[in-house]
Amino acid sequence: MSAIQQLAVSVGQAAACRALGVPRASWYRSRQPLALPAQRPTPARALPPAERQAVLDQLHAERFRDKAPAEVFTTLLDEGVFLCSLSTMYRILAENCEVRERRNQLRHPAYQKPELLATAPNQVWSWDITKLLGPVKWTYFYLYVILDIFSRYVVGWMVADGESAQLAQRLIANTCDKQLIVAGQLNLHADRGTAMTSKPVAFLLADLGVTKTHSRPHVSDDNPYSESQFKTLKYRPEFPDRFGSIQDARAFCQHFFRWYNGEHHHSGIAMLTPEMLHYGRAQEVIQQRQEVLNQAYIRNPERFVRACPTPQSPPTAAWINPPTLTPTSENNAH
Repeated sequence: MSAIQQLAVSVGQAAACRALGVPRASWYRSRQPLALPAQRPTPARALPPAERQAVLDQLHAERFRDKAPAEVFTTLLDEGVFLCSLSTMYRILAENCEVRERRNQLRHPAYQKPELLATAPNQVWSWDITKLLGPVKWTYFYLYVILDIFSRYVVGWMVADGESAQLAQRLIANTCDKQLIVAGQLNLHADRGTAMTSKPVAFLLADLGVTKTHSRPHVSDDNPYSESQFKTLKYRPEFPDRFGSIQDARAFCQHFFRWYNGEHHHSGIAMLTPEMLHYGRAQEVIQQRQEVLNQAYIRNPERFVRACPTPQSPPTAAWINPPTLTPTSENNAH
């Protein structure tokens, strides 16, 4: 039983729809049984089954099997034979699933939406590469960043002159070694850049026992944590318009990631720093914050309207594309 049905028992359907923000017309329409489409009557001038089969046999004939219906129709007409109209030939072929594009066409596969869940650090990492403007126009440095999506902790980064699979391979291997990753523990998620989908990286991950997933083409929401982290980097007040050299870029990133991991209180993880959550100090910090709030409440209880305030709780999970509840699953949940 849905939430509207449960609420309607006590307050009525109109009030229940109003309370839950559901249009009444939509609610009433959803409860009506689906009307089956009316079956179209066969026109009186339609070809009988025997004649339709004769047309199909003619199209299947040796001399016509590789020809277009227009060619078949014209050839028969020149021979003094009229079986049916050209459009009827196409309809008969379509009914038998024999009409298709003969040219080789690029067919895009149906990419599956990645649905990744992390309930602790070092379960799902997200990595990406962004460009940093160099000293003159059309010069760039490339920043590689690997991020733990649960703790938002940057577990590895590198600034290089170019984007290559070999550099990515080295960074991933060193980061896995530093974080003591074992086979079967980690899922590494990335978009579909050339370095991300390269064979050297794929072979390395297979050797390390790391599962790899990729974003769907042209879907930026499939890699939100890396995109958000790059935005934090480039919106810092001290982020320069251009870097004078690669050493300059590395020095800036060294300072930034030290701040990001150890000092930046992240709004997505209960205003903890990524370092606190990644290395298991979250409960200790939350408990310390609660003690401060308790003391404030004891000193001035009249300043708090309801009760002693509590700090935000640390997250218990982080998703990339959480599964969408279908109407059936929502009804079952109720």
